[in-house]
Amino acid sequence: MSTTLEPTAAQHNFVDSSQSAAQRLRSTMAASRISFNWFGTTKSLTDSQKATAAQSFGADGDVLSAGKKLLDTKNPAYKEVNSVKSRITSYWKGETLPFPQPGLRLIRQDSVEQFNERLLSFRSELDNAVASLDDEYSQLKLAARARLGDLFNEADYPSSLTGLFAVTWDFPSVEVPDYLRRLNPQLYRQEAERIARRFDDALEMAEFAFTEELSQLVEHLTERLSGSEGGKPKVFRDTAVTNLAEFFERFRRLNVRSNEELDHLVDTCQGIVRGRTPQSLRDNRHIRDSVVGELHAVSNQLESLLVDRPRRNILRKAR
Repeated sequence: MSTTLEPTAAQHNFVDSSQSAAQRLRSTMAASRISFNWFGTTKSLTDSQKATAAQSFGADGDVLSAGKKLLDTKNPAYKEVNSVKSRITSYWKGETLPFPQPGLRLIRQDSVEQFNERLLSFRSELDNAVASLDDEYSQLKLAARARLGDLFNEADYPSSLTGLFAVTWDFPSVEVPDYLRRLNPQLYRQEAERIARRFDDALEMAEFAFTEELSQLVEHLTERLSGSEGGKPKVFRDTAVTNLAEFFERFRRLNVRSNEELDHLVDTCQGIVRGRTPQSLRDNRHIRDSVVGELHAVSNQLESLLVDRPRRNILRKAR
């Protein structure tokens, strides 16, 4: 009789430590994609309309580019629809890491179910917002008719906005299809190497994104805590501090322990602001000056990391 033993915690740790950070990224993440179907609120003028408009300038119509706005995008109902879209995009980016393939970002595999549930909730919010916009659609069309005059064209407007604003998401595979191994082993190896390089690049992109974001947050907080305006400490919003706390939480959740120096700087920065409420920084000059001095040191080290790995190199890898 044979007995299969479960790997011990020590064995798990050994395997984990032996993997490269890029391998950890590849084994723990999945590709995610979000797509929007969005009703366009602008439309190009016809050739005859452009020719008419060009006459007032004494120009040829074919050298004029012009469009018309179909709906008032400042309408509160329309702004709410766009607000849902912005929240979806922000949530997606906050839960994922960049990936060097347009339209894709990496999400933790153990977060996929929660992500899917949150997107379903967002979809419901979007449907409700579109329904409210559709209730005002006839009035928006009347306003557009009055505003556009002869440029108004009933054919530009669908009978309803329902279904014209939508969000979809999926989790496409970024691995080499296994059938390629059987059909063309050499091509399979080439593709496997290409995918491996992509995860190496994804790791660099993630490190750079974290470093750049932390640098900006630290610089902003330092600037608001430094000096005074009119003899009084500079005014700053609570978000100058709370945004850092949100960054620390996201870094802890998405970091794959690929850069010890960055890990150390994040820990150091977190230690500096730990227990420092926005109000305590406003009220206590001694605490404020101490935090500023320590953050300056962190900022200088972050700047060195960014100089060592300039943005243009990271962007080049993403192409």
